[in-house]
Amino acid sequence: MNRLTAGDLMTTVVVTVPLATPVFAIARLLAERGISAVPVLGEKGDVMGIVTEADLIRRLAGEEERPASWFRTLFSDPGAMADRFARTHGLRAADVMTEEVVSVASDMRASQVAALMEERGIRRVLVIEDGRLRGIVSRADLLRALVAPSAEPADCSDERIRRAVLALMRRQPWVDGFHTMIEVKDGIVELHGFMRDESVRRGLRVLAESVPGVRGVRDETIPMPAVMMSGT
Repeated sequence: MNRLTAGDLMTTVVVTVPLATPVFAIARLLAERGISAVPVLGEKGDVMGIVTEADLIRRLAGEEERPASWFRTLFSDPGAMADRFARTHGLRAADVMTEEVVSVASDMRASQVAALMEERGIRRVLVIEDGRLRGIVSRADLLRALVAPSAEPADCSDERIRRAVLALMRRQPWVDGFHTMIEVKDGIVELHGFMRDESVRRGLRVLAESVPGVRGVRDETIPMPAVMMSGT
């Protein structure tokens, strides 16, 4: 997955709508095409926003909204209230769309795209370059990256695997490289020494298994004595 980019994963045939598209036409479009969002384009083809299922549900919920009490409106921002009214009662894409569009470049790594989507709590990102929409990457596309076969490195020697595992261990603050040693025999990573707890044991197994060429992990460690844990 680390080698794949947004350009590798994106869907290039993207359904889009203009600013004046009626809301009900967009809802029908999403239902008939089995998609969850459509980018909204301006007259020059630039991305102006995106209409998602959440935007349409927000509008539907707004139809049942009760008038706010006079006490609540006393301390409310009139501009924010007007914006909410327009978004929940608007009839066109321009009224209900989310204007803050999260976009990435086509060369962004799939892992970075996944981290961005997780951080922002979104289900998709647009791939935009030179102001033009190139594609869209959804969570489903990222799942496809997880199951894509990864190419085996040209050098699958035990020494290369050992160096790769050690390099990953140095990057993790929870790894105790002082008390845990590794050896590799015929592609099998062997863990020796002392282990602090089961969580670290599991983490090291997952870390080692992520290295291309590893055929298995054999844990030969023993629990770290209490006297050693208190002294570190």
